[in-house]
Amino acid sequence: MSGCGPGDPFLADCPARLAVELIADKWTVVVLYGLSKGPVRHGQLIELIGGISRKMLTQTLRRLQAHGLVRRHAHAEAPPRVEYELTPLGATLIDPIHMLTEWARQHGDAVLDALDADTEPLFDQSPAEATPIGQDTPVPPNPQ
Repeated sequence: MSGCGPGDPFLADCPARLAVELIADKWTVVVLYGLSKGPVRHGQLIELIGGISRKMLTQTLRRLQAHGLVRRHAHAEAPPRVEYELTPLGATLIDPIHMLTEWARQHGDAVLDALDADTEPLFDQSPAEATPIGQDTPVPPNPQ
């Protein structure tokens, strides 16, 4: 990742952009946090996290493993047992996750209040006949 000047941390090939894209996934932070207390089996993560499908958890774990944040350990025993744990690199994300969690505790109600207060519609008409507010010309419907 080169070509990033001091003022360009979020350009396409800069480390900050990669980090944001990685943790912006719906399940990444939750899975990392689920692994923060030590090795965990796939089924235990499903129970711990709640609301995630087996397929989505597997995809998320594979992506985190490919990025060097999670290690998969298959024990040589019968029946087979596989555990996942954070790598030292993955463990470096736990403090920032705690910071985001604390921010959410402090400001979550304010965000929800803002969402509740924002009752202004985004469009003057139904989305099919969408005329964005402030535009004079209606946007033609999608001809699919």
